[in-house]
Amino acid sequence: MNLQLTDKTALVTGASQGIGRAIAKGLAAEGVQTCIVARRKALLDELAAEIVAAGGKKPEIVVIDVMETDAPIRLARAAEKALGKIDILINSAGGSKPAIHVDAPDSAWDESMTLNYARVRQLTHAVLPGMMQRQWGRIINISGKSEPEALIAATPTKAAIHAWSKGLSREVGPRGVTVNCIPPGRIMSEQIRRKYSPEFRAEQSAKEIPVGRYGEPEELAALAVFLSSPVAAYITGTVMPVDGGLRKYAF
Repeated sequence: MNLQLTDKTALVTGASQGIGRAIAKGLAAEGVQTCIVARRKALLDELAAEIVAAGGKKPEIVVIDVMETDAPIRLARAAEKALGKIDILINSAGGSKPAIHVDAPDSAWDESMTLNYARVRQLTHAVLPGMMQRQWGRIINISGKSEPEALIAATPTKAAIHAWSKGLSREVGPRGVTVNCIPPGRIMSEQIRRKYSPEFRAEQSAKEIPVGRYGEPEELAALAVFLSSPVAAYITGTVMPVDGGLRKYAF
């Protein structure tokens, strides 16, 4: 299938590792000019070298901490200057921490909401004017499950992302911009390896994941690249898990 992406540009946050890295490589393989973003320059340099070695266009690099107060505006301006325009935004920067107690301070909640929701919303709204003016754009939010297993600060941020994305999709759809969310299941990454032992991963794979294993970043990236393409023009406002069947709900 020709995804018709060769003349497109993409801003990819959280690109230094895991899912964001795989999406950046997947887009580059389809001819997209990327701007890759994270805090660790050395990892971005490695990614850029891998993309070029595979025949892709040399990525633009922006090193930034999205938690800084004015990061969304500075990042949007830097990426637009480097790329000329932003056709595709991949919001892949985020993270989660273990369950917190009911008397946890507001700071624990505020940190998670800022990283996982506020910065995503702010960056998206910063790049939307150009997309709407050109009558074409793709927003892909790498979110997460919003069904709480415990009191985890990141869980309500994922619900917020899903609700905001749905509303935004209705607002910008007439202007040629689509907005979709991909909640990862157990996708192998530096964070997953750090949080879960090989023994836990093997047990969960056998007992809870129908396909019997954790996923690879490239398996999620395949969906993200498709949703970023002109071919996916009629898909918007969706939440599409990539989890090997881990989730038990039907809708």
